[in-house]
Amino acid sequence: MPESSSSPTGLPRRAQNNRRRPSKAKLDEWKTLLDEAADRYERPDFLDADPLGIPHRYTTPEDIATAGFFAATLAWGNRVSIIRSCDNLLDRMDRAPAAFVREASNRDLAALDGFVHRTFQSEDAQRFVRCLRSLERDGGLEGAFTAAFQASGGDAKGSSVPDMGAALHRFKRRFFADEEPGRTVKHVADPAKGSAAKRLCMYLRWMVRSDHRGVDFGLWQDIPTSALRLPLDVHTASVSRALGLLKRKGNDWKAVEEVTEALRWLDAEDPVRYDFALFGMGVNGALAPL
Repeated sequence: MPESSSSPTGLPRRAQNNRRRPSKAKLDEWKTLLDEAADRYERPDFLDADPLGIPHRYTTPEDIATAGFFAATLAWGNRVSIIRSCDNLLDRMDRAPAAFVREASNRDLAALDGFVHRTFQSEDAQRFVRCLRSLERDGGLEGAFTAAFQASGGDAKGSSVPDMGAALHRFKRRFFADEEPGRTVKHVADPAKGSAAKRLCMYLRWMVRSDHRGVDFGLWQDIPTSALRLPLDVHTASVSRALGLLKRKGNDWKAVEEVTEALRWLDAEDPVRYDFALFGMGVNGALAPL
């Protein structure tokens, strides 16, 4: 796969997937297997033990989006530890994350002192609150992400699919526009630096994909599901390579683009629904290739 380049604006252009399209027989094999697995694993049974269960505790779109953003940000490490840390953080926000972001005084922000989840510490939590508050004038998280996508058109070859790498780069710049990023910069991924941006891709899946299975929320209507990218982690990457969906060895943004393009061969409108299949098969050890 060729190296990505920069556009005239300095934003990253999406690296092209020049893989030859597999035979119809191979595509049919993949689709049969992954459709069945996606149907089996995209069920709400797992939510109590998953970070996605955190925003499911809320009913208003603002609380869902805010709690979800914190839950996705903290979603690395042991899932029991992740949920415990999310509970700790939200308790410090009086279980009202959207109101806390809008209204917290400096004294209120002191309630976050002492919070730690791995390398995400109280300083990062406080800076996240201030950055999220600054997004309010843009329509909050939804407005900021939507604007970033709308400013990031198709790639240089004329693809109609928005360039998520450029969109996430724009979002990160906006997120820290009113706040010196400091040590917190590492907690918002940037595909321009090669990051797979797994947690941001996962968060967007939560917010954008349809809620008809009771798992994702489908709250954000102005970002197409076709523009989403696979949240690439050790499980989804291992199964993707075992099946031949992914050839690239590293788990970086180029790999995200490569595997997502392969999934578009199977479902152009909703490629990341196969996240459930790939992750579930990985967790359950179903790694043997077809």
